[in-house]
Amino acid sequence: MHVDRPTTLAAPGTLSSRTHDAGGPDRAIVGTSDVLRYVMYRVEQVASTHASVLLLGETGTGKELVARAIHQQSRRANRKFMVVNCGALPPNLIESELFGRDRGAFTGAHTSQPGRFELADGGTIFLDEIGELPLELQPKLLRVLQEGQFERLGSTRTVNVDVRIVAATNRNLLEEVNSGRFRQDLFYRLNVFPITMPALRERLDDLPVLLRHFCDRVGRQMGRPIDRVAPGTLEALQAYDWPGNIREFENVIQQGVILSRDGVLDLSNFTGDQVRRSVPIPVVEEPQTLVDVQRAHILRMLKLTNWRIEGPTGAAKVLGLCASTLRTRMRKLGIHRPGEGAQMLGSHPVAQPQPSRAIPFSASVGAAAS
Repeated sequence: MHVDRPTTLAAPGTLSSRTHDAGGPDRAIVGTSDVLRYVMYRVEQVASTHASVLLLGETGTGKELVARAIHQQSRRANRKFMVVNCGALPPNLIESELFGRDRGAFTGAHTSQPGRFELADGGTIFLDEIGELPLELQPKLLRVLQEGQFERLGSTRTVNVDVRIVAATNRNLLEEVNSGRFRQDLFYRLNVFPITMPALRERLDDLPVLLRHFCDRVGRQMGRPIDRVAPGTLEALQAYDWPGNIREFENVIQQGVILSRDGVLDLSNFTGDQVRRSVPIPVVEEPQTLVDVQRAHILRMLKLTNWRIEGPTGAAKVLGLCASTLRTRMRKLGIHRPGEGAQMLGSHPVAQPQPSRAIPFSASVGAAAS
């Protein structure tokens, strides 16, 4: 009787795969699909110029890696590459962080401090989540794009900088312009050379090399080397649509590596993110009180967000509440997070490897250069 065995992962670089170094082997752009090749072709077209670049696409598609690739292929490669997440900076501090401040500009500003634009002078600044930039600061950014000038917060002295701007967003900026939340002139200045990042579901041909790349990377980081993959693993990964893209894919591989045995990664029973599944609403024959309806609705949103309360994908955001307000209502309504099952890890149910069923992984699954 023929018995299948775990497939051995091929050595890095044994297959034809193109890896674009975007900050070291662990920060590489991995893949050979046509859509990814086109992205890198666009990068090569614009990198040697001084033009602003706008990276578009869903969250988790690797926009920062592409921004780094643009910088490293440009004439500014030996200068600083500064990353600013506009969505992570508090609205009352973002101007100071971007443009700097003079001593005494506001309460607590005991010293002068250069902003990110000054620190990136001569290099490249990557403005992630540019759609989150407050409307009142957009004219100041527009002036930097047009004239390379600005004033520190609390100062009248004009600062001159030579900075290339690469911006990124997962929003539809044209809709933001039409709704009055984003300046039209700033959009045109940023949108000189747009590059749209493909979602992972649009480049499933890259899954074999991505699997090898992250097995190598995560296994090395965790001290749990992976050299074989159980049968059915690649097929299970390819059957999923990956709404969280590369970021979600890496998270799943991390979970699989943690649960691996004897160097075998087994994700053959992987079924995907529970947040994407519909949560059935119980049919209630009798009338409900307003409190019951509120409790049921909050519970449903918590389940849809995997009991995540804060953040852009948290239940508080979905419900239009402050996180503290939601927690207060949960206490009043007696809502508590249920205990998680022993076999559940995060939001992805990952089956424990079964050595008796593990079969050899052929070299045809592929390898990613790292």
